[in-house]
Parts: sequence; C-alpha cells; structure tokens
Amino acid sequence: MENTEIKISLKDYLVDLFEKNKKSITSKDTSDQLLQREKAISYFKENGFPATKHEDWRFTNLAETIARKYNYTLLNNDKDLDISSVFKCDVVDLDTYSAILYNGWYSYKNDALTRFENGAVIGSLYEARIQFPEIFNKHYSKYIKPEKNSLDALNTAFATDGIFIYIPDNVVMEKPIQLISITKTPVDSMIQPRNLVVLGKNSHLQLIHCDDTLTHKFSFSNIVTEIFVDENAHIEHYKMQNNDDNSSLISSTYFHLESNAVATSNTITLNGGLIRNNLDFALNGEGCEANLHGIYLVDKNQLIDNTTFVDHIKPNCTSNELFKGIIDDKGKAVFNGKILVRRDAQKTNAFQTNRNILLTDEATINTKPTLEIYADDVKCSHGATVGQLDQEAMFYMRSRGISEENARMLLMYAFADEVITKISIEALREKVCQLVNRRLKGELSVCDQCVLHCSNHEPAVFNIDMSKI
Repeated sequence: MENTEIKISLKDYLVDLFEKNKKSITSKDTSDQLLQREKAISYFKENGFPATKHEDWRFTNLAETIARKYNYTLLNNDKDLDISSVFKCDVVDLDTYSAILYNGWYSYKNDALTRFENGAVIGSLYEARIQFPEIFNKHYSKYIKPEKNSLDALNTAFATDGIFIYIPDNVVMEKPIQLISITKTPVDSMIQPRNLVVLGKNSHLQLIHCDDTLTHKFSFSNIVTEIFVDENAHIEHYKMQNNDDNSSLISSTYFHLESNAVATSNTITLNGGLIRNNLDFALNGEGCEANLHGIYLVDKNQLIDNTTFVDHIKPNCTSNELFKGIIDDKGKAVFNGKILVRRDAQKTNAFQTNRNILLTDEATINTKPTLEIYADDVKCSHGATVGQLDQEAMFYMRSRGISEENARMLLMYAFADEVITKISIEALREKVCQLVNRRLKGELSVCDQCVLHCSNHEPAVFNIDMSKI
C-alpha cells in the first residue's frame, strides 16, 4: 500500500484507514485477536485522542501533535535495508544481542526469529504470533488497558510488528538484549510498534530499550511494550531516549510481576520535542519488588511527562520510586505518580520521590505524587521538591576558584548522579554519564575544556570538600 497523506483529522483518518484496510491488517489474526482489534478501534473511535480535560493529561497537550499531517504505512517498505548503513551503537564496550525496529518494523538479514541454544527467542512480533502461538496468545494484550486508554486502543487496533522476546524458565541471559527503535523517514510519519517480553520462572534479563530519531521531519510514535515477569524472575529495564525536537513519543510500558519477581526500570530522557512515558507496574504476587528510577533533562520548548502507576495487589511487596528532573529555558516537565495499595496488600513498603531543579523563571514542572491506601499495615511515603541550584554550594565552589559555569555544571551533575549510579551495566553507565554531562551544557558535542572531561574515561578530581555541597 502506498503512503497516504492525511486530508482530515488524524482521528478520522486513522479510523478510516483501519476500516478500509481491515482485511490486510487482520489477515493473520486469530478470532481473539480480531475481537481485540475491533473493540480497540471502537473505543478509539468513540473517545479519540486524550485531551487536557482528562485528569491524567491535564498538563500534557497533544493538540499540536495531532494537528499535523502524517503519512502512515501498513507495509514494510525497507525489507532489504542494510541497517548498519543507518545506525551503529556508539556505546564503547557494550556487548549485547541487538534487535532493531526501523520505522516500526523488525529489521533482520536472515531469520525473523533468532533461537538461542538455551531456548531464548528474539525477533519479530509478527512472526512470533505464527511460530509461538501458545506464548503469544497467553500474554499478548493481557496487561494493557485498551478499554480505558485510547492510545493503547489505537496501538492494539493497528499493531503489526515489533519485538518479541522470550526467556524460558531458569535461563539467565549472559548478555543484555538491546532493543533499538529508529525513526528515519523522508516525510512526516506516524508509527505504532508493539513489543512483548516474557520472562519464565527464575530467569534473568537485562533489557536496554533505545529510542532514536534520525530525521528532522515531524514524527509521532505510539509505542506499547508488555513485560511479563514470572515467579523469582528478575529484569533490569533501561529506557534511553534521545529524540529530535520535532518528534512526539508516547511510550507505554506495562510490567506484570508474579511472586518474588523483581523489576527495575531506569528511564533516561536526554532529548525530545514531546515525550510521555507511561510506566505501569502490577505487583501480582507476594514478595515482589519494583524499582523505578528516572532522570529527565528538558530545555528549549520541550515537554517531558513521566506518568507512573504502581499497583500493590498482593501482600509483602516493595516499591521504590525516584525521578529527578532539570528544566531549563521554557522547558516543561510533568511527573504524575500514583501508588495504589489494595486492601489485601498488607505489609506493603512503598516509597516515591520526585525532585526537580528549575534553571530559569520560565521553566515549569507540574508534579503530583499520590498515595491511595486501603490496607492498614503498610509503610508508605511520597514527596516532591522543586527548587533552584543551591546558592551556598555555588558560593563555596566559586570561592575555591571554580568558575560559575563549571560550578553550575558540577551541581547539576551531582543532582543527576543519584539516578545514573543505579545503572548496573558499566559500559552503559559510563555512556550515560558522558551524554548527561554534554547535555547539561545544552548540546551533545565534546568540549575538552569542560571540567568533567566527557571526552575521556578519566574521572574529574577537585581539591574541594564535597561534603559541603
């Protein structure tokens, strides 16, 4: 099918596109999948895109994003593309198994699915529903809420391809899996990939999810990822976002944890025009642990929204949440975090913190940490802070001969470092450190004069008493 330019509202265009191409979209569907799509498109048709009148979207306005004209393609037009000619990961010493989405489609040379000797599988979601129907049907679309979320519904209606990852029981992946989503088109485009990650009992996975735009065209990505973590399994999830200012990204990730499962999520947002991260954790078994960490750096007219929901369903579970933001220029950030402790979730430990630094009078943060507790034997806390750089610490460093610019850099880096140090993959942590340092300067080019020495791997050394900062 040829790309089609929108001549009507984006909502009406997408509904019309689905109805006209329903046969090709659903050609490989089971009866259950077909029903899911029909319910999803009906919900989207009735409710449309979320607007600021909805409480969860009060501070994130999609009006400008959805007013644009995008092209939407239902076919993979880049099957023969040599992905190495377009993208190469520049993280030094990062050894991973990679899976690449190019404009929403899984990119591969030989097989659509890669099978490992230990039974693990990585590859195309489209192909997985054919070759692994039992796993696919058991987990696909079981953890999202398309009947309550119109963007989830839209993705469910159109979902064609994405990444499928399956880790069997008792398997520990020796290397991280790197899921790379690349957007590069010659025209303004919309994509909606869908990812499914399934971890068996006692398994372990480190998953790095990178979102990159390699174009200056306007793009709108609506990505949904479902992650199932079975009993005693452990996942470390890293989301790296470095998108163009003309991009709009809605990234919704759903974690479902069974007994004694551990899920750690690290969201590093370096750049992007409009980014909304929806993180949803369901702690569905006793002894679960969820750790949510995030750092967001916002400037110009960018908007970064982190919306989290941790659902404590069963007793004896723990969740820890820490998000920190630095907002410059006319940038705008949103943190909307909710913890729900259900009546049966006794002996819950749940902690949530959001801290922000505003560098200008025009920078904005709207933060709303929330606790909703129905159990009586719990330890829970939440809080948010909004402030500026510590002037006493600034004066202390200036008095030791550090320039104002470098003093500001040091304070901002020290603020962000609490989240960066939670990255357990050394090569990734070093790269994030470099990128954050460069980003705090307002650009991503190396400056050899910077006191933080981003261009090499040597630590900066200062003859000052850091305990006073």
